Amino acid sequence: MSDERDDAESDRLLEIAEAVFDMARSGDTPRLEAYLEAGTPVDLTNAKGDTLLMLAAYHGHAETVSMLLRRGADPQRANDRGQTPLAGAVFKAEDAVVEALLAGGADPSAGTPSAEATARMFGQDRYLEWFAADR
Repeated sequence: MSDERDDAESDRLLEIAEAVFDMARSGDTPRLEAYLEAGTPVDLTNAKGDTLLMLAAYHGHAETVSMLLRRGADPQRANDRGQTPLAGAVFKAEDAVVEALLAGGADPSAGTPSAEATARMFGQDRYLEWFAADR
């Protein structure tokens, strides 16, 4: 009986985690913030090592990114492939997200490839100028 209850509890926790990741992907800032207030770790990661911040950044949700940073999300935390939220935002050319991450202390030289390398690779000189001005 205990094993069944443990399995059901584990399944429910996985469902909640997936819902929280979906909130980050879709930019559902108010609901995501409520889950964080209820105790969801701000640097929760999925099976690929993507944090809530990475998912919000990659999907272009500057408001969600700013909220996560205010709540202590680590802007340097890379996923399992070595990518940081800032590099993801640069790759997607999400200006507002790049600005929010820089304001939150993201390091353009962190990760593999770094946000700087990503900007060079895709000819996004404006980001290189922003990074230089931010130092």
